[in-house]
Amino acid sequence: MTVVLTPGAATLDELHHIWASGAPAVLAPSAHPQIEAAAALVAKAAADDVAIYGVNTGFGKLASVKIAAEDTAKLQRNLILSHCCGVGDPLDLATTRLMMVLKLLSLGRGASGIALETAALIERMLECDVVPVIPSQGSVGASGDLAPLAHMAATMIGEGEAHFAGERMSSRQALGKAGLAPIILGPKEGLALINGTQFSTACALVGLWGAWQNAAACVVTAALSTDAIMGSTAPLQDAIHTLRGHAGQIAVARAQRALMTGSEIRESHRDGDTRVQDPYCIRCQPQVTGAAMDLLHAAGRTLEVEANAVTDNPLVLVEQGLIVSGGNFHAEPVGFAADQIAVAISEIGAIAQRRVALMVDPTLSFDLPPFLTPDPGLNSGLMIAEVTTAALMSENKHLANPCTTDSTPTSANQEDHVSMAAHAARRLVRMNANLNVILGVEAICAAQGIAFRAPLQTSDPLRRVINVLRREVPEISDDCYMAPLIEAAAAMVAGGALTGAVDLPDFVKGHAE
Repeated sequence: MTVVLTPGAATLDELHHIWASGAPAVLAPSAHPQIEAAAALVAKAAADDVAIYGVNTGFGKLASVKIAAEDTAKLQRNLILSHCCGVGDPLDLATTRLMMVLKLLSLGRGASGIALETAALIERMLECDVVPVIPSQGSVGASGDLAPLAHMAATMIGEGEAHFAGERMSSRQALGKAGLAPIILGPKEGLALINGTQFSTACALVGLWGAWQNAAACVVTAALSTDAIMGSTAPLQDAIHTLRGHAGQIAVARAQRALMTGSEIRESHRDGDTRVQDPYCIRCQPQVTGAAMDLLHAAGRTLEVEANAVTDNPLVLVEQGLIVSGGNFHAEPVGFAADQIAVAISEIGAIAQRRVALMVDPTLSFDLPPFLTPDPGLNSGLMIAEVTTAALMSENKHLANPCTTDSTPTSANQEDHVSMAAHAARRLVRMNANLNVILGVEAICAAQGIAFRAPLQTSDPLRRVINVLRREVPEISDDCYMAPLIEAAAAMVAGGALTGAVDLPDFVKGHAE
């Protein structure tokens, strides 16, 4: 079903639905008058002799070059073609569609000066499944995501390549097969299409949603691990966390406590437990993952604002009758949000990996067999699965280094400070995939550890999680070819199968605060 978007008021839930389902999107009709008013103001300016950046001048360092009225259409076409400098693997189709939706939202605010027909073409492309091929590298995240968005605009003018119904072909062929025609860009339209943060924002949103899935899964796997090592639930008492006051910490402790309620394993050592304190990876789970969730909520607020923002240049201020240059294309807010998400992903993985290491280490795992195998020595068990998690944890630590501090001047020093938001956002998919594996291995280890506690049983919610895991990953008694089991567990984390087996609060799932 087509999603009707109100510019300035789109929600993360709406955008997630479009991304996950592939639903088409259109602007609410209430946006049309403002779009047309801005286009009229640009048309009037284009007929005037006064130099206005992007309407009748060159671009960037060439802004002082005045363009003749008869060349303004060619100016916009040249802009698109010359900026199609993207390289690298193509962006996946779902994220590309999200980028198009974000551009549609920005144009729908009526401050970009594009014709209503231009916005309508994006709507029709979404409806007819015409998706531009967008190379993933080439943006520094200032003056907008110029190269990626130029490739999107190129499809709209019949240049470059696109997918139609999943098949890659020339843009002109894709449009034709869909019953659509390329457009001729009017004054400022090319600039309006390529200025903006929509590539970086789309990639950051996808990274955010993946991070939320991992953060929720981490609460589940941590509860499993706590029972596997016969850890204490005393540190989960609500009073401890409300005294500190951080929303994420409070929510994680409550969720984990609910998951473990009724565990026979826990009850078996509640009295007479000689351990005063568990290691931090068990005892401080709410403090670490909760803090990561607070970061994700903050990043989500930033990205929701950005998704509704006008980020091209110059801006058409209809009420004032002005076309003015500014700097909304600078993607620093997106870069900061993506850096926050990266740190959260890294830290969730860091503490989860320590729980894996705890469970396989016979000196620390509280009577569990070495490497969680019933016949250690002949079998290596989960020894190297833990090593894999260590490798991916370390890789994520490197990837979590901030990108926004890495500015470099471009465009003959006209763009002398850039955000690197595209770099910051693109790495998140890789980081989330690494974390999927870490948490998948933790689930395997914890389920294996809980099995060794028989006849004692874990709680009902955690038994449901283990039952779901066992559909793809059997209990491991003898050494076997491990890679497919790890892959299957990681896919269950990524797809939400483990978290879907239990009830988690909205805050933990990232839907609401």
